[in-house]
Amino acid sequence: MECKKNENIKLCACTYEPCSRKGVCCECIIYHKNLGELPGCFFSKEAERSCDRTIENFIADAENRWTADE
Repeated sequence: MECKKNENIKLCACTYEPCSRKGVCCECIIYHKNLGELPGCFFSKEAERSCDRTIENFIADAENRWTADE
């Protein structure tokens, strides 16, 4: 399978600049999974900037987004 890094990087939400996995989604997912985290693209822009990739922060972020939509 061919990596579409050039296409993926245009949509990558990660703001961590020295990240070597930008645009290489399969590596990003494995990296964060091994840390018990989720990739930045799962979070709102505000929550992603916190660099808190924990599942607890994802749930809180999602609840905030759903509440704001009501």
